[in-house]
Amino acid sequence: MGFLGWIILGLIVGAIVKAVMPGRVGGGWVTSLVLGVVGAIVGGWIGDLLFGGGKMEFWNLGSWLLAIVGGLVVALAYGAITGRNKTTS
Repeated sequence: MGFLGWIILGLIVGAIVKAVMPGRVGGGWVTSLVLGVVGAIVGGWIGDLLFGGGKMEFWNLGSWLLAIVGGLVVALAYGAITGRNKTTS
């Protein structure tokens, strides 16, 4: 799957991240979509390294799982860096 495919998948993943982690990702929908794109690209890159550049296609379940996990990891890292995961008492 090409770079453009990972970006499109990342936009979808950004919406999934926003639904799974409401309130934990600051900045609204735009930030969630950008984090989804970054996470999908990172997930695709890691999958390429781990699985030797296998045939990753848009409708492949493995591509989606890598993108979603990458998006969640990037969103959690973003939340940790910006301090959004801290709860107030």
